[in-house]
Amino acid sequence: MNNNTPAPMHLRRQKRGLFDKRSRRRRNHTRQNRPSTPPGRYNGKKLTAGKVILRALGMIMTFVLAVVIILGASLKMICSDISPAAKNTFVTTILETGKLKFLANIFVDSDEVKAIVDANTMTEMEDEVDGSLISIGGGGEISGDISDTTQKDIEVIEVSGRTFYGNMIIVKDPSRISLASIYPWRDQGVNLDELVKGADAVAGINGGLYNSGNNSGGRPYGIVVANGEIQLNEPQSFPGLVLIGFDEDNILQIIDVDGMTPAESEAIIKEKRIRDAVTFQEDATDKNNHFVKLVINGNARELNGAGSGLNPRTCIGQRADGSVLMLVTDGRGKSGHLGASASDLIGVMMEYGAVNAANLDGGSSSSMYYEGEYLMTSVTFYYSNESWRMPVAFVVK
Repeated sequence: MNNNTPAPMHLRRQKRGLFDKRSRRRRNHTRQNRPSTPPGRYNGKKLTAGKVILRALGMIMTFVLAVVIILGASLKMICSDISPAAKNTFVTTILETGKLKFLANIFVDSDEVKAIVDANTMTEMEDEVDGSLISIGGGGEISGDISDTTQKDIEVIEVSGRTFYGNMIIVKDPSRISLASIYPWRDQGVNLDELVKGADAVAGINGGLYNSGNNSGGRPYGIVVANGEIQLNEPQSFPGLVLIGFDEDNILQIIDVDGMTPAESEAIIKEKRIRDAVTFQEDATDKNNHFVKLVINGNARELNGAGSGLNPRTCIGQRADGSVLMLVTDGRGKSGHLGASASDLIGVMMEYGAVNAANLDGGSSSSMYYEGEYLMTSVTFYYSNESWRMPVAFVVK
């Protein structure tokens, strides 16, 4: 046979198959003997602990930057002229926060901020509390939808609105309400449950103004009276302070102390025989949007526009029979809720028969504790299962 004659097809397949098999063996042998990438290397380069940390930080910073860009774009859209109502809500809400007020002037012109604040105010309430409208023990006529005076000594009711959820504690005997404090003051306060337990009480809500920076919570502002003792008397520390608390006849008093000297406020405390009280701020400007008075002598406060923004709230009121209403609502995104407005608080208080009612410190401080558990906790992510630290609280013994 001529050597140049091609081999038959079946022999060529067999040779090719044998050759491929040997080739596969050689390739497999090469893979088995190839050293694997040693630990701590990436593409042949050795990774030190520092490089790993830098890579992780880079990823985190990229994520944070993306979130900031998205939030910034969202806020810019909210503050555009697409929805004036959304812009108004944003400005009035953000001005009530402790640390984020500056955002209002970043996204909205300062003149427009002032215009929004001026269009969402409340009328002045100059009347003093008339104690004769309260008859402790059920003699007073209760207005509103709640007219049953045979309720339990302490009752918890869920309340809700379009933008908020909350709990209300109704205490039939107002003499059970007192102020618990950590006096003498120090830099760090305690959680609400510690104030309640320390006073041998069964329930409590947060009270008035205090230093909440970095969740320190050890020093109140304004005036503090506990069990008849004046523990703090600095009415000049903030403009627009209002005293909120109970006198020795167990009547809820709401008293303007704005501009008073310590001597003048001490005289008022003694004249009105105040036993337990705190202060909160009544101040509506383009830098603050705080309010206190909600209902005085059965008259609801009149509002211009929305009256306020939407935020977590804490407020206290009293019915004609002396029963005390203690309300705390959520907000700032918790459970999908933005919060309650001044109008919401007034509506709830009037519905439950309040003759007098006042707004207390709200926001991240708003919290409620009852019978060994938190019914309302701080809306802050890191403290979502407890309260912020605070120096004082209204408690129920």
